[in-house]
Amino acid sequence: MLFEVEQKFRVANFDAVGRRLSELGITVGDPVEQVDTYFRHPQRDFARTDEALRLRREGVENRITYKGPKIDGVTKTRREIELAFEPGSDRYQDFTALLMALGFTTVADVRKIRRSAPTTWETIPIIVTLDRVDQVGTFVEIETQADAGMLDQARAHVQSLAAALGLDQPERRSYLELLLVHAQ
Repeated sequence: MLFEVEQKFRVANFDAVGRRLSELGITVGDPVEQVDTYFRHPQRDFARTDEALRLRREGVENRITYKGPKIDGVTKTRREIELAFEPGSDRYQDFTALLMALGFTTVADVRKIRRSAPTTWETIPIIVTLDRVDQVGTFVEIETQADAGMLDQARAHVQSLAAALGLDQPERRSYLELLLVHAQ
């Protein structure tokens, strides 16, 4: 079973983090648009259980992702199951229709422009992303994946890279939670 180990930080802009990434020899990729449609379970309150189900579009690529509840109080470590499915907007709409036929309903779309910077930090692969999220703001995410036996090490590496980037005020809420707060 794989877990996503992540920390997210709100930033005023990407200038300082971009400079620090460059100093560390970490290259930031080109921007891509991601649209995440989140779903409400017909019989379980995902907000209460701290779970999420989303469909993601990135260009023509499509993925469905289940995120389990967070399992620690510092990072956003949680079980994640992510599966790609056929590309194209028609397949995305078909998958949406399938979920809705099963009783799921949409909660909201989270739209963002993401620039990714994959690297190896202290021996483990980590991805740093610079996210500009519509109606929510600008954020830096630091993320890796680990099995249960490597969680402590993965958390330590994520936190170490955050410190090296000068990031020290993590935001534990998801983009969806932040968007819903903003909409109120």
